[in-house]
Amino acid sequence: MLPVLAVRDAQLEDADVLVRLWGQMSAGIGQSRLLAAPSPATARAAIARLAAEPSARLIVGELTGEVCALAYLRRTPISPLHDEDTVTVEYLHVNDEARRHGVGHALIAEAAAWAEEKDSQHVAVFAPAGARESNRFLARLGLGQAGVVRFASTHTVRRRLAADQSPNLIALLAARRTALARRTALLRARTPVIPPAAPESTGM
Repeated sequence: MLPVLAVRDAQLEDADVLVRLWGQMSAGIGQSRLLAAPSPATARAAIARLAAEPSARLIVGELTGEVCALAYLRRTPISPLHDEDTVTVEYLHVNDEARRHGVGHALIAEAAAWAEEKDSQHVAVFAPAGARESNRFLARLGLGQAGVVRFASTHTVRRRLAADQSPNLIALLAARRTALARRTALLRARTPVIPPAAPESTGM
């Protein structure tokens, strides 16, 4: 008998399996070095938050009632200078056992249907550059490569900037620090200083 395929929004009871799927996905693309693994508690909090968010969805794919895939959908402006929206598909993952059963296809179809429902004119999918099979699959669906997303912690970027500062960048950062110091000094100067109250006489 063929497995029954379904796509739906994530529910609170999916938290444990979503954490497992996240672990598989992170190990496959080396992202475990960049993001700490979520816990079931944080996953449940995220599911509850997204349920009330009109511009984002966390969806799951099922085969015969078993959750085997996930995808995060977001509606965002396509650029800062356009009034068109795009639906982005992020963290798309299907576990190994469920592949080649149409689950990934169904998740992308749900993203396209949601885009049409919300009058979004474009669909974008984030995929790891080294995931050749995933990128071939997306190319077959008409999705061309538009760029590369690079990811790092704020601390890492600041440290690398400090190690590779050009004279112009050093001057820019120094000017920023000076402006912040002046702003702080002005705020302090405008704050009235209230003298301490004189001690009350005891009549002695």
